[in-house]
Amino acid sequence: MAGHRTNKFGVSALAGNSANDDNANSVNHAADHGSVKTYLVGFVLSVVLTVIPFWMVMEGDFSKVTTLWSIVVFALVQIWVHLKYFLHLNFVTEDGRASTISFLFSALIIFMVVGLSIWIIYESNAMMMY
Repeated sequence: MAGHRTNKFGVSALAGNSANDDNANSVNHAADHGSVKTYLVGFVLSVVLTVIPFWMVMEGDFSKVTTLWSIVVFALVQIWVHLKYFLHLNFVTEDGRASTISFLFSALIIFMVVGLSIWIIYESNAMMMY
């Protein structure tokens, strides 16, 4: 049936103008994904953020504390670059906010499960040694 569509919940509805709806969907779909430019920016930033700490370690001229903190800072910045340029997490749109909050909640749960598991294993090992 022309102009007959179902939404994401499976409820059918009559569409007003299917050509405009298809065009609007493709624009929204394109907005969800990055352009070639944003992927290239993300790639270049990722390479730079990997090469600098690698160079610092290979050069060996920096103290261990400086090298370690630099690696940690560059790793955190690289996490942000990956989230922004490759996973497209943002707070600009409602969908972006929802997916970002979902991602952060999932990361918190994973961090807690892994961290608490390591803590339990460490404490169990410490108790068995006494």
